[in-house]
Amino acid sequence: MTLTLGHYLSLGAMLFALSVVGIFLNRKNLIVLMMAIELMLLAVNTNFVAFSYYLGNMHGQIFVFFILTVAAAESAIGLAILVLLFRNKSSIHVDELDSLKG
Repeated sequence: MTLTLGHYLSLGAMLFALSVVGIFLNRKNLIVLMMAIELMLLAVNTNFVAFSYYLGNMHGQIFVFFILTVAAAESAIGLAILVLLFRNKSSIHVDELDSLKG
């Protein structure tokens, strides 16, 4: 049995749908929301790598490196903000973090 492009695209679609469900079902914990966003980015990266492999060029794989770099920076900054909010509020629930309002 060989894996086709459809297999990889369906895997990416399932990961993307799982992350969307994770975002909509969990509106309280910021860590789980950030993990769902990272899962969404990894689903998109899976599609880029699959298209890049089956089309025979490296453009998708190079684009994945840029996405991973931005995702790592976003995770580091997001976790730093989360640690500061936890120190100030002693909670990471989204409902209790209304101090960022203008």
